[in-house]
Amino acid sequence: MATVQIRTANKADIDQIYDYIVELAVYEKEPDAVKTTPQALSDALFGEQAKAYGLICEVDEKIAGYAIYFYNFSTWLGQYGIYLEDLYISPDFRGCGAGKALLKHLAEKAVAENCGRFEWSVLDWNKPSIDFYESFGAKPQDEWVGYRLTGDALKDFAAS
Repeated sequence: MATVQIRTANKADIDQIYDYIVELAVYEKEPDAVKTTPQALSDALFGEQAKAYGLICEVDEKIAGYAIYFYNFSTWLGQYGIYLEDLYISPDFRGCGAGKALLKHLAEKAVAENCGRFEWSVLDWNKPSIDFYESFGAKPQDEWVGYRLTGDALKDFAAS
């Protein structure tokens, strides 16, 4: 049986996290979407103004995957929540409980810190992940539609 451990990411993990981000982009059918660099990622996670956090999942002392999360806030609950930006387990390590261990670690953190929610998004075509999330009680939020401003649209609106 594999030994699965979760630990806080550190600067020495950046190259592996970056490589896994690229793998995730390929899996999500967006191989050219990664615009960050290992240095920019390091600054975002470990710099003086870091607002996002990383976790590393190790299986038998090998890095198997990562999670990146940040805190959000619910005005209705009056509580912070945890938003999971990325969760990725390398294909070689899937099926041994690594993904569930990362999610459980973040759920435990949310409970310990009195967060009102633990949320994430999944692509609508990613049936294996959807089935996995629903297997432990996660529910889709069908009534909400996500919106995003990026690139020129973001700049144009900000300048208007």
